[in-house]
Amino acid sequence: MAFTAVLQSEWTKIRTVASTSWTLALVFLVTVGFAALFSATFDPNRLDAAQRATFDPTATSLSSMELGQLAMIVFGVLVVSTEYSTGMIRTSLAAVPRREHFLLGKMAVATALALAVGLLTSFASFFLTQALLGDLGIGIGEENVLRAVTGAGLYLALLALFCMGVAAMLRSSVAAISVLVPFFLIVSNLLVGFEATRTVGQYLPSNAGGRIMQVVPHAFDSPETPYGPWGGFGIMVLWTLAAVLGGYAVLRKRDA
Repeated sequence: MAFTAVLQSEWTKIRTVASTSWTLALVFLVTVGFAALFSATFDPNRLDAAQRATFDPTATSLSSMELGQLAMIVFGVLVVSTEYSTGMIRTSLAAVPRREHFLLGKMAVATALALAVGLLTSFASFFLTQALLGDLGIGIGEENVLRAVTGAGLYLALLALFCMGVAAMLRSSVAAISVLVPFFLIVSNLLVGFEATRTVGQYLPSNAGGRIMQVVPHAFDSPETPYGPWGGFGIMVLWTLAAVLGGYAVLRKRDA
């Protein structure tokens, strides 16, 4: 099967499966909705002097990304694992014997969709919350703001791709989600929250990749990192590459 046909096939699969469509919709609704709620109820009088000095309106706009990424994790997992849970993986691999084409096509289409939704989500969150912040709001043209907002969309796309790689290794929705959700939402935050484990925690994908969304250094009392925004994003790229290669290695060696 030609690679363009593989792309068309994967697009049809994602578009016609309700669960993947709904999870992408939830990425947008949860992230934008909670960002608006946080901004509408934000009280600058509750900030101490240090927090006022490092207040980051852009980070405030993107603060709900941590909630929205939960839906993106599920999306990335379902794109791959649904094939195994339904038994369609046998049919898919029979139609596309070259497994690298099958996996590349699936990941390319899903990542492109995740990027589109991620950028739409990050820009919608930014413009809505800056309007709600009033005098505290800033414009997209301010220094490093466009990088942060665009980077948030890139982060979500990489997150989806990373989760696809892990799902290809584990070949189970339950197993992949059970590993990824605690890893991103609990383990990463715990490790970076303690001085003894911070050196390890700051190199995990969510903490490193999330650095690209920060404009003001040390915003909200965040610790200093040995890398900048793009350096952190590069670390997440390496994590994602490792996950994708791991997923491909498992797909190539194991039976469907």
